[in-house]
Amino acid sequence: MNAAARIDADYTAVSSEALETSIQNAKRALLSLGKGDGHFCFELEADTSLSAEYVLMRHFRAEPVDAELERKIAVYLRRCQGDHGGWPLYQDGPFHISSSVKAYFALKMIGEDIDAPHMARARAAILAYGGAAKSNVFTRALLALYGEIPWRGVPVMPVEIMLLPKWFPFHLDKISYWGRTVLVPLLVLMTKKPRAKNPRNIHIAELFTTPPEEVKVWPKGEHQTWPWANIFGQIDKLLRLIEPHMPSGPRERSIELAMTWTTERLNGVDGLGGIFPSMVNSLLMYDVLGAPDADERKKQAREAIERLLVATDTEVYCQPCVSPVWDTCLTAHTLLETGDEDAREQARQACEWLAPLQVLDVKGDWAAQRPDVRPGGWAFQYANAYYPDVDDTAVVVTAMDRLTANDASRPYDERIARAKEWIVGMQSKNGGWGAFDADNTCHYLNHIPFADHGALLDPPTADVSARCVSMLAQLGDTIESSECLKRGVDYLLKEQEKDGSWFGRWGANYIYGTWSTLCALNAVGLPHEHDAYRRAVAWLTAIQNDDGGWGEDLSSYKLDYKGYEKAPSTASQTAWALLGLMAAGDVDHPAVARGIAYLQSTQNGAGLWNEARFTATGFPRVFYLRYHGYGKFFPLWALARYRNLKRANSKRVQIGL
Repeated sequence: MNAAARIDADYTAVSSEALETSIQNAKRALLSLGKGDGHFCFELEADTSLSAEYVLMRHFRAEPVDAELERKIAVYLRRCQGDHGGWPLYQDGPFHISSSVKAYFALKMIGEDIDAPHMARARAAILAYGGAAKSNVFTRALLALYGEIPWRGVPVMPVEIMLLPKWFPFHLDKISYWGRTVLVPLLVLMTKKPRAKNPRNIHIAELFTTPPEEVKVWPKGEHQTWPWANIFGQIDKLLRLIEPHMPSGPRERSIELAMTWTTERLNGVDGLGGIFPSMVNSLLMYDVLGAPDADERKKQAREAIERLLVATDTEVYCQPCVSPVWDTCLTAHTLLETGDEDAREQARQACEWLAPLQVLDVKGDWAAQRPDVRPGGWAFQYANAYYPDVDDTAVVVTAMDRLTANDASRPYDERIARAKEWIVGMQSKNGGWGAFDADNTCHYLNHIPFADHGALLDPPTADVSARCVSMLAQLGDTIESSECLKRGVDYLLKEQEKDGSWFGRWGANYIYGTWSTLCALNAVGLPHEHDAYRRAVAWLTAIQNDDGGWGEDLSSYKLDYKGYEKAPSTASQTAWALLGLMAAGDVDHPAVARGIAYLQSTQNGAGLWNEARFTATGFPRVFYLRYHGYGKFFPLWALARYRNLKRANSKRVQIGL
């Protein structure tokens, strides 16, 4: 512990000298992590499923064995095994059946002895849970492709979905971007039903409590309840009878449409949708349709997957995607907060790097709902033109605007205007914003058997909406002058939970949503005496840990959530809480002094923060993320803001974020 950062008995603020030392150390460390051309890109880690699927993909295709690569992946998989014997969705999380089945299968495929202690523990845990037949739909689809279970263990999704009219209850335009990019090539695989080459002839019959061919009832998601689940269950039974007899003409047209759709969005070496599951499905689709290895589409699809690997001297794991735009724009905000000239110069380079990545010439899938809106957003990855998102776009715009606020040349004004136009056009009917689509709210679709993950949609959420409100307010819109902004604020106020918090869709969880929303309400000038602030501040201060930090576990996404449950402090969640409290005008609150002292006391010798816990969300209850950059820039942002407000003797944050 840094002696200068110890928390006094009455939690008085640390000295300005010690605070400045912490800020400068963190700033120098962060600056050293840039990529040299202005941008930042930190590792993005998910659970072990992706690394296991990567191994299984290689053996599915009978690719040449890379023994050293597989050895390092095995090291990673073994390290992530939980005390319960299986594999969780996040560090120290509970046993998860699907992650455990895939990790076990991959380790066995690599060559691990199934009688080794770690494999025996895993097998016992899986069997105790009910066996591999209890896995989710995506895992069961993988098992069917390997011949481990019959295809009747997977919900029927005929490729003829590609021919459905837009008015039909199920249509690709009605589901999320990630749902589309995963599903379309998967439809071809589910129709053609290829069998894994599996040259080592590895199988996992020992993970089933009942022979798979005898299983009559397959699991559904915990959110799938009567009556929708029953209705769609009956439809699935009907489709199962009809599907083998589909006429060949429409079937072939559907397959051709699926291939064309995928190829149009293939995204070069950045991959379909920029996400691992879509990339793998597209590669396997080209395989099953007979594309030769020299086919440029196959080569790009395969390279896109390989680019997701993270290798060290001892381990290899597979990322779900890469996050350069998100990392760069958040880092730019952090550096601008420090106010130092070297940091501002790096932020300027970051904005220069970001500027040409704006999508101005492609009307992506979002245009199905907003055909008259011009494109103008940024995507999360290096390239993903069909799928920009309003969250990244709002954060990029606020960084650019902040950087050039006193620059007479205003070099980004045209880009900012196009981005604002796009975000305004993407507002949903209820006043909020989803991440990638507008009005993606056909909630009944989460009850189809295929959607046991409950994440088939991209509805408006408070965290994303708050970022859009913050951007509009920072650009000068007011509740009086902008109906769009007024509707956004009304949506946020309506979404506040009874305990004073806001739900966080893309970050963990209510701390994240509350920080995001408090920034937005401050940006629009809502008086700090407003009840929404006071309730939120009361909640944040009530959940502060004894060590001065804040933490929230990913189990907070459970369906029967009844309120905050104590969790270990993390640097990023502490920073969010602090930034939220300061946005609410409470810079002088004792809880803020304690939180600042916590960040100083946990700063490591390199000037940054060690953060092993997952603090972000892909899909609630299904898929979680650990942004390795969050512990590098968010704490510095909070420390610098605290210093700036104290130095200015001000209680109001003057910018959107």
